[in-house]
Order: sequence, then C-alpha cells, then structure tokens
Amino acid sequence: MKNQTAFLDEAFKINIRNTKMPQIGDEDVLVKISHVTICGSDAYFFRDPTFAGTIVPPILPIVLGHECGGVIEEVGSNVKHLKKGDRVAIEPGAGCGECDDCLSGRYNLCRDMDFMAAPPFTRGALSRYVSHPAKMVFKLPDNMDTIEGALIEPLSVGMHAANRGGAKLGKTAVVLGAGCIGLMTIASLKAMGVSTVIASDLYQNRLENAKKMGAGNTVNAKEEDVKKRVMELTGGRGADLVFETAGNQKTAAQTIDLVRPGGKIVMVGNVHGETPFRFMEANNKEADVISVFRYVNIYPMAISAVASGQINVKDMISKTFPFEKTQEAFECAVNEQDTVMKVLIEF
Repeated sequence: MKNQTAFLDEAFKINIRNTKMPQIGDEDVLVKISHVTICGSDAYFFRDPTFAGTIVPPILPIVLGHECGGVIEEVGSNVKHLKKGDRVAIEPGAGCGECDDCLSGRYNLCRDMDFMAAPPFTRGALSRYVSHPAKMVFKLPDNMDTIEGALIEPLSVGMHAANRGGAKLGKTAVVLGAGCIGLMTIASLKAMGVSTVIASDLYQNRLENAKKMGAGNTVNAKEEDVKKRVMELTGGRGADLVFETAGNQKTAAQTIDLVRPGGKIVMVGNVHGETPFRFMEANNKEADVISVFRYVNIYPMAISAVASGQINVKDMISKTFPFEKTQEAFECAVNEQDTVMKVLIEF
C-alpha cells in the first residue's frame, strides 16, 4: 500500500511526500484516514513553527493534524473491539497508563502523553495511514460518518469545559469567544440542559453561528458594553457560569465582571502572557476559577451526543479541500480565520 504524508517543512510551507507504511503493535490499529479538520494550534504551527505557546518547540519537519476520522485497515493481535472496515474517531492523545495521573483517571495530565502533532512528537494525522493505540480509537455508530468523527475532538474540549463548570438545567452561562471551541462549548452547554447561553464576540458572523449552535442571546463586543448587556440579561446578578474560550487577555480579565456571586469561571482558551486578573473581586464573590486542559474520558459522550442528534457538528465546516491541496487549506485557515470557522481536509 502507498502512504502519503503532508509535512510542515518550514513556516507557511507544506510538502506531500511518500512515506513508509506505519507498523502496528499487538495493541494498536492501522487507520486509513478519511478526514482531518484544522485546529487553531495547527494554524499557529503553520504560521510560526517556533510557537511560544508550547512547552517544547516543534521539531521540523512535523506532520500536523489531530482532529481526524477514518476507517480501520488492520488491527493488532490483542485488539478485540475493532475490526477492519469500522469507521472510527481517533482520540489523538495516549497517556503512559502507569503514572499517578493516568491511574487516577486524569490521563490528560500525563507527563509522558503522546499527543498527535504536539511537540516533542512529530507524527500527526495528515497522513493516509496512521498507527494508533486501539484503546484511544472509538467505533462510530452507523448514522455517523468520518467527518463527524474528526469533529469529535474539538467537541470533546467543549464538553469537558461544560462538565468542569458543572453545567446543568436551570443554569445561565456566558461564553466569551465564538470560534470553534466557543461554539462547541455552547452546543455542549445546551445539550446538558443549560437554560440560557449568552455568546460574545467581535465578529457578527461568528455570533450568527453561535445562535445556530444554541446561544439564545449574543453580544457584539465591538458595538455593545458586554458587562452592561450581560447584567441586563441576568437581572443584574451575572451568569452562573462564564467560559473564556477566546484565548485573549482582555476577555480573561473580563470574566470576573460577568460572573455572579458564587458562580464559576472556566478558563478554556490558551491565554498567553500575563493577564491582569482581579483576584480580590473573585474573593468577594467567592467565585470558583476552573482551568481546562484538553479533555478526559469524553469521547463516548461526545459521540453519543452527535449520534442522537443533540449536536450537529457539521455546521462547523466552512470550507473543504482535497488532501493534495493541504497547503491551500492551511493558507485558508490562517488568512480567513475571522470568517472561516472550520477547514476540512478530505482524502
């Protein structure tokens, strides 16, 4: 079989080359990748391979992509829950399974996590065939395709955030930032029964997408005072839950203004540098500040939410490119990030 792989060789330059077929172990599966969606971190690496947001800078060349779905081509001798021909979603990170974090169930915090396209690891999903631990590969129901399978990854971030915030019926929530993760958080909050979701962003087209995903009210931060509007919508008390998904210092600092006394602030976005957060105000409100790192034990729940029709992830796709035009796909994701929500690459 022929394997083709897209390598990021330098900033803004992706080349496709023939590579050796991956070898699988007894506990692994070989997946024929069908679809990959471009994550914000992929776009960052494409633009700047020395991206300072990572603990370890990428080693070039690197194969990008970790949001992926495909079809099982081969299974290891000890794999019993999957077979050739199964359509699957791949959870891109695999913990060591032996450290205290893994053994306590929080494998997302594993210090030896092998996560696709996350430095220092250089293998990603933008390859026709990939080998992956079978325990992190999930069979899709008959009514789901591999496009939806690829989008389970970002949906899992939103679901984990909603879980960490204690989302439930009767709660009110504010989501700052209506990019991909913001939209997935909105969809997750509604699926979990949150009564009122307010979305804020600088771009009206993103706010329209937020409405499609379940936001009952939207606030254009360019045109309105976000705090004033949120207070109007919450009877002057603020929201039970405030999610920062924009990865912006200003919105991170703004969270304390929007949360009600006794509420929760959930930090989802990657905010770089120092943030002027007013902790005394958080103390006075006795507000909980909760952080989110990727997700853990979420894939089955996310797949169920899509399969049942509670969440329509396909609405996220803005543009589609064939694998042969991976370079153009990344240029689109970087240059049109204000209007394009999610770029899909298909094999």
